[in-house]
Amino acid sequence: MKALAQLVVLSTAALAAAGATWLVKGPPQRALVCDPAAIAPDEICLQEIPADAAVLWVDARPRAEWEASGLPGSVLWNLDPQEDMAAFEAAVAMRIMETPRVIVYCGDENCGVSRQVAERIRALGLGAEVSVLHGGWRALAEAGRVKGSSQGP
Repeated sequence: MKALAQLVVLSTAALAAAGATWLVKGPPQRALVCDPAAIAPDEICLQEIPADAAVLWVDARPRAEWEASGLPGSVLWNLDPQEDMAAFEAAVAMRIMETPRVIVYCGDENCGVSRQVAERIRALGLGAEVSVLHGGWRALAEAGRVKGSSQGP
């Protein structure tokens, strides 16, 4: 019984401290932060891409997500075995010839699919500069650049 009382006292103290911190400091900041010095060499931060830059955006998320909230003008290329990989390659190859800068994004900064798609695009050997967007779709959404999103977190 003594252990249960100690657990209740400690839990209450921890909850009170967390509540006080919340009141003083506010809620945790969940905005995506991209430090160009701290990301992988093949990644790029959204703020490093000029607004008027000629970029081919490649969405590596599932087709349903791309259709619902893809970046306007982006092309789909994911690794879903139900999709036609040859069609993805053909569509992207033609667009790369028009726009030699390619940025691949997927759901968030933890999604490895974008890196795999970027490797496949580099393997086409079309000479394009291929990068992976740090933060993926989440970075685009926080910047208000995709359907149904607004500026800010």
